[in-house]
Amino acid sequence: MALLVFDDMKLLDLAGPAEVFAEANHFGADYRMSMVSVDGRDVRTSMGMRIPVDFSAASRGSFDTVVVTGGEAFPAGEVTEALASAAVSMSERAARTASICTGAFVLAAAGLLDGKRATTHWHHTRELAQRYPGIRVQPDAIVVEDDATYTSAGVTAGIDLALTLLEQDEGAEVARGVARALVVYLRRDGGQTQFSDSLLAPVGEASLLRVVVSAVMADPSAQHTASSMAAIARVSPRHLSRLFNDELATTPGKYVEIVRVDKAKSLLDLGHTVTRVAQDSGFGTPESLRRAFIAHLSVPPSVYQRRFSSAAGQTRAA
Repeated sequence: MALLVFDDMKLLDLAGPAEVFAEANHFGADYRMSMVSVDGRDVRTSMGMRIPVDFSAASRGSFDTVVVTGGEAFPAGEVTEALASAAVSMSERAARTASICTGAFVLAAAGLLDGKRATTHWHHTRELAQRYPGIRVQPDAIVVEDDATYTSAGVTAGIDLALTLLEQDEGAEVARGVARALVVYLRRDGGQTQFSDSLLAPVGEASLLRVVVSAVMADPSAQHTASSMAAIARVSPRHLSRLFNDELATTPGKYVEIVRVDKAKSLLDLGHTVTRVAQDSGFGTPESLRRAFIAHLSVPPSVYQRRFSSAAGQTRAA
């Protein structure tokens, strides 16, 4: 197994998956991991720690698995030609290729995700889709497998990726044993959208929708109908629908629902009861709130609250 590393990579993108495979060896697996860089030189992580490198990308033969780590360099900057070429060269000599977090941008720049489904950190899924339109980005996924290529969401999702690969190699029992030993879930509930700051796409300053969006966000619990929102924008309901579709790829009704989910998330974070949150966010009933959370976050509000509310908030809720 070769792990492709580079300067400013995130240490946890490397350490998390590596610990999964190292722990698997205690269960009878035989993973042999090598650190690989473009030129064979050691690299430094984003926190300044030096990572010793075993060899350069071009100096060894075949691999069972190549894993490309992620880091803060992408997507803020372009993937260098040398790094993309290294990913191509290693992938051509591997049975399967995987990326962690923004390592997906390395695979994308190398052309290794063309025509495939893929994911990355929730904060960068839109950028990945815009920069590489040939990729079918799955913004809510934790791990995406497409043929012999694997991508994963942000940072700790590298552990999920490693457990997925481990289960394929050694079976569910070994993977379950490793997950228990590391005190993590073999499969976590829901997708990565539950971790995002907001589900909302931005609206341009000059957009006719800006006044509508402001009104909805100012009072999500109000009765926002297609007619009332069209009146605010001074357009017809049909034209309003076209604007929402063209600029936000959604409908007016769905947008209101997303705003309400965002509001509900913030109230749940503060520890308010599900019943109160349903009322204050505009859903009305806990069942309506639950359906919306399942649709957008893949988890019910009660589960979301247990994961993300503060200790003080949990005390208030109790």
